[in-house]
Amino acid sequence: MDDPKTSVSAAPGAHARRPLGSGDAWVQLPDGRRFWGTFGAAGLLLVSPAGVLLQKRAGYSHFGGTWGLPGGARHEDESAVEGAVREAHEEAGVPADRLRVRFTSRLDLSPWHYTTVVASVQDAFVPVIGDAESDELAWVPVGEVASLDLHPGLVESWPRLRPALAARPVLVVDAANVVGARPDGWWKDRPGASERLADRLALLVQAGVPAADLQLPHTHWWPEVRLVLEGEARDAAAYRPGVVVERAHEDGDSAILDYLGGEPAPDAILVTADRALAAEAERRGASILSPMRLWGLLDALV
Repeated sequence: MDDPKTSVSAAPGAHARRPLGSGDAWVQLPDGRRFWGTFGAAGLLLVSPAGVLLQKRAGYSHFGGTWGLPGGARHEDESAVEGAVREAHEEAGVPADRLRVRFTSRLDLSPWHYTTVVASVQDAFVPVIGDAESDELAWVPVGEVASLDLHPGLVESWPRLRPALAARPVLVVDAANVVGARPDGWWKDRPGASERLADRLALLVQAGVPAADLQLPHTHWWPEVRLVLEGEARDAAAYRPGVVVERAHEDGDSAILDYLGGEPAPDAILVTADRALAAEAERRGASILSPMRLWGLLDALV
């Protein structure tokens, strides 16, 4: 970790401690344990081709000298993702506009909680020590993380987090089946109905999906969304940020199975109520989400 492109160290006294924020205080649990963050805390587990970005904590801090994640107390009315990204930017110069949030994992020790936000960047950047909380920042190869003197929280969570780092779930939406599950006059304007569905899916791309609905571990995931259009719906102007649109040359079922028979993500989730299609998709390794459950998730966003 002595490559200057992947590791930076702080000169003694070079950085000042930041002023306290709205959530910067200790919370004491009924069993006497204390944790930092009135509104909970969050940390960013950032993955790049070079490894994961870790912070060697300053000696004065809680568990100083150990390696952990950039992060800290959440501000009031701040989401876990917002808090983790803000803290990582302040402590390590992490560029928020280059991140792709993958999933979150929450430790609930009511009334205190800690959320690990897992994100990725296409290329490793040179981290920047922004305050006195870090003695060192480094991109650490995934296989070497467990060999470091880790913060106790990361010691406990790393065996659960590491297997999920390679997951790339894709939500494959059978548009005809999903649109047809709601009798709202879609048969009068199939392209328009598909465009309305695409609008909703774009919101889902931003909000993410509860892990239980995707049959995945941890708390919340931000899958890729793939919308498959067939027939008249192929004329829909359905391109939305984060939504991959496939216009089937023939029928939608064939296009979906061609995708699942190629090289899909290892965690493909098909949204359909077509029993034959669902059975064949499951045989090919996909899991199934019902159209009505998807509509429930979409309705909760508006």
